[in-house]
Amino acid sequence: MGEIKVSSITKDYKDKRRALDDVNLCIKENKIYGLLGRNGAGKTTLLNIINDKIFPTAGKITVDGEDLIENEKILNSIAYMMQDVMYPLNMEVRELFEWAEKFYIKFDQAYANRLAKKFKLDVTKELIELSTGYSTIFKDILTLATNARILIFDEPVLGLDANHRNMFYKELLKSYNEKPKTIIISTHLIDEVADVIEEVIIIKKGKIIREESVDRFLSSAYIVSGRTNNVDKYLENRDFVVEETMETLKIATVLESTAKKSMGLKEELKLEFSKVELQKLFITLTNS
Repeated sequence: MGEIKVSSITKDYKDKRRALDDVNLCIKENKIYGLLGRNGAGKTTLLNIINDKIFPTAGKITVDGEDLIENEKILNSIAYMMQDVMYPLNMEVRELFEWAEKFYIKFDQAYANRLAKKFKLDVTKELIELSTGYSTIFKDILTLATNARILIFDEPVLGLDANHRNMFYKELLKSYNEKPKTIIISTHLIDEVADVIEEVIIIKKGKIIREESVDRFLSSAYIVSGRTNNVDKYLENRDFVVEETMETLKIATVLESTAKKSMGLKEELKLEFSKVELQKLFITLTNS
């Protein structure tokens, strides 16, 4: 259980800005999703609506066929790690873990304390005393320890160093493998989650422009490089974006299925083909 269906969601703000425009999604249960978009694309607005923090202007969201809005049973099955700190700042971390048990019936306090020890999070500190990185770690740990069937993370590695980011991804995957659940991750560190997520959702200016598996997404483009004249010949009648030109050399991202690569032209024109990285393809699609 844990399928989220987003149907024709639109969100307008009082300043007449349209944050989301007729968004339709089907987030399947027990999958790990990456929600990717540039600043202001509508990611956080969408997550806030999925978590019933704000209401849409139009459309509806269901979880396992049940309407989400003001549905306590459904909302108790969702744990949302927000960028903003929504907890009492003068409470100690250990007190907040105890407090969380009152809201999440499956909250595992022993697990939360084990993670706190692993991440060297001082549970005797008040929340206001934590650095940005440790505030993020606290929210990540609390979210993981809820054992909710839907976990949503908005920038879960904000302020974390490389070691702590790697630790978080490992704990997330360990939790997922031990108890499969629906997970949505919104992050700007796209290449870091490329091996974590299974499905990708790309939002641009309030609209969903891609929704598919990571493997299928990455197979929708490839990189070609070689001498400029030869690359130009290969690119004739193809949709592409030029990434770099260096004197007599050119590199371009070809926006077509990898199955359509012409190996004959590759040999004839002495070109090189390579795989496109998740972040590079995301930037290519959202730059225009």
